[in-house]
Amino acid sequence: MVYNHTAEGNELGPTLSFKGIDNFSYYRTMPDQHRYYINDTGTGNTVNTSHPRVLQMVMDSLRYWAESMHVDGFRFDLGTILGREPEGFDQRGGFFDAVTQDPVLAKLKLIGEPWDIGPGGYQVGGFPPGWGEWNDKYRDTVREYWKGDNVTNDFAARLLGSGDLYDLRGRRPWSSVNFITAHDGFTLNDLVSYNDKHNEANGEDNNDGHNDNRSCNYGAEGPTDDEGINAIREQQKRNFLTTLLFSHGTPMLLAGDEFGRSQMGNNNGYCQDSEISWVHWDNLPETANALREFTRHLIQLRATQPLLRRESWRDGLEIRWFNAGGGAQQSEQWDEGSTIGVCISRPDLQPEAGIWHDALLLFNPFEGSVPFRIPMWGEGGWVLELTTADNAQQGMRITEEMDFDLAGRSIVLFRRP
Repeated sequence: MVYNHTAEGNELGPTLSFKGIDNFSYYRTMPDQHRYYINDTGTGNTVNTSHPRVLQMVMDSLRYWAESMHVDGFRFDLGTILGREPEGFDQRGGFFDAVTQDPVLAKLKLIGEPWDIGPGGYQVGGFPPGWGEWNDKYRDTVREYWKGDNVTNDFAARLLGSGDLYDLRGRRPWSSVNFITAHDGFTLNDLVSYNDKHNEANGEDNNDGHNDNRSCNYGAEGPTDDEGINAIREQQKRNFLTTLLFSHGTPMLLAGDEFGRSQMGNNNGYCQDSEISWVHWDNLPETANALREFTRHLIQLRATQPLLRRESWRDGLEIRWFNAGGGAQQSEQWDEGSTIGVCISRPDLQPEAGIWHDALLLFNPFEGSVPFRIPMWGEGGWVLELTTADNAQQGMRITEEMDFDLAGRSIVLFRRP
């Protein structure tokens, strides 16, 4: 939902509607020169949701979509704008207060894009309880990790729900909407296929869209016949999807990423109604079915295993981080960046057939394989449930402490037998 700006632009823009009805009520203007607009959106104007009549209009619109069109949730573009009062962003502002008290809207899924370009506009972690937020710290950290950057410490925090951002003010782990890609930016396929954006088709000389994409093409820009490069790209897609679906929080998957949709390097496809932006379900790449089935398996595991989707920060989840030697991860290893493992346990889960109480995850973001010492905490050993590398290892059973060959750029998931 885009309630933050209109098509009337700045003071030089056309008068189409609100500007002619009541300019100073509908828009935020400069305090000392009211002819000029406050441009916290980057589009020329900023809707003034702190005005009671403007707020009423927005609430009426949301109620219509909820009651007449049966929409069950909303994602608010540049959501910080909606919480802006005359003195700045306020999580207890009029818009948030009105939504919280509304008997219809308060029950829906509410997700904010928690930033705008105005002063104090970056509000990741700053929305009120009951709201989810796009977590760009998750996106950036996970992208950097799988490029091999030294972000192991931050990666661990994002994997476990970003408690540094959301374990406060009564918020839950699901408040973090985790994503790797979105409608803004590269698709997953393009994230591992292009070093740079290619937005020439947008007609702005490739000046639009972000330049810092934290992407990597692994040896060739765009499509290639090189089997080695393509194999790395497919494995990296599996790594990103596995990280996303096994991270605590709310996963958000871009349509088409599950089968490798490409925008041919365009990272700003909002203006395209063409082959660039369409989601094609025919003429799919040869790798599409395998990636889709892999994604389906990840979703099935997340849906059936409470261990992989915590709902509370006080759920009794036990976490042990360890290094490739099988010992506890040391502070200097966090700082250096390293291959890591984590054992997550939920002793409080009721014993049911097929429900895991323990799981072991190994992560290797680097090119070469690593001998990883598998610890034998608890009883029963481990069974290899999933790997993003060699499927031939599926079902492998480990009954004693041993070195496991963890392939380069891979994730491995073990469970109890």
